[in-house]
Amino acid sequence: MPTRNIGRKLRDLGRWLRTPISRRRAMRRVAEFHSRQRPLDEVVQWAMAFGTRGRFRVKTIQIASEITALAREVDKISPQTILEIGTSEGGTALIWAQLASQRVITCDITPPGPRGALLTAFPPPMSKCRVTLLTGDSHSREFARRLERELNGAAVDFLFIDGDHSEGGVEADYELYRPFVRSGGIIAFHDIAERQDQPGNEVQHFWKRLKDRGPVEEFIQDRNQVGFGIGLVRV
Repeated sequence: MPTRNIGRKLRDLGRWLRTPISRRRAMRRVAEFHSRQRPLDEVVQWAMAFGTRGRFRVKTIQIASEITALAREVDKISPQTILEIGTSEGGTALIWAQLASQRVITCDITPPGPRGALLTAFPPPMSKCRVTLLTGDSHSREFARRLERELNGAAVDFLFIDGDHSEGGVEADYELYRPFVRSGGIIAFHDIAERQDQPGNEVQHFWKRLKDRGPVEEFIQDRNQVGFGIGLVRV
């Protein structure tokens, strides 16, 4: 067996053995986060570096000013239900769980594993909000029907699309889940900046086409930056 494979297996075994300790530390971190009400910019800082590691790591790869600007717009519409395509490491789910009064549904193609218990603990203690984790291919009609059953007739106030970054993938997510968003709701996309350093990041191409359909808003810290950028459409 190659040395690299042995090293990976030992690393995975170590993480598995540390799971009970890591879980306790992670839940203590959640309790610390909930120890007082935090302003939105502070919530964003926690989301970007929650302080947990390994199988319980939570973070979001965002530019703080961009995601904070988006969160403020979401907060203005007093959302009950938020739908997120692309959970990744759960950082943005932490933000949405502080804003939604009823529910956050966050979807990813990869199962959350042990981190799932941590994500479902994100809503404030006195909140009625609950976090639902869905795993599957967001581009499939079957997954869309499953999500529709989860919503059970409830409209989505805010849809955040941050999953498949291919042009076709982001368009598929938009076309499939836009009908779930209520009139007056918000749809947002991550990584719309013109310059991207990852070949698979093609959101900007779909965003250009979407801008031609009507008014949009952009949160981009620096027009010359590489990567990032958030685009917003009002329904």
